[in-house]
Amino acid sequence: MKEKMFICVMVVLICLLGFGGGCKSDAQTGALIGGGVGAIAGQAIGGDTKSTLIGAAIGSVGGYMFGNEGDKKEAEARTQTALQNANTFHVNVANSNGSFTAVRVVKSGNFYIAEGGERYLMLPTEAQLKAAGYGF
Repeated sequence: MKEKMFICVMVVLICLLGFGGGCKSDAQTGALIGGGVGAIAGQAIGGDTKSTLIGAAIGSVGGYMFGNEGDKKEAEARTQTALQNANTFHVNVANSNGSFTAVRVVKSGNFYIAEGGERYLMLPTEAQLKAAGYGF
């Protein structure tokens, strides 16, 4: 009996992991895996259909909540990256040999800050950056 239960548990877990790859979010994956694990735990603890269903429900909710937190963190990271990219500019400074040096300038509050820490009230021009020592 225990061997049969172990095999069933392993089959269910393998299926859950396989189906979890098709979920669109961590919350969905968490609900799927949590529901499966909860159903197995409910069956093991109570040994009847009611316990299995209660375990599946509790596991699904817990898994969803856990996965949803991961989704929130990913969304915040994407937002921060987008904001950083939106506030980053590159000004090309012509070099004496005909090439260009790209100077990264980041808008922070009311200032534009160049790579060397110089602050400008407006996006600096090529001439301003050249005077500050960029390019060659």
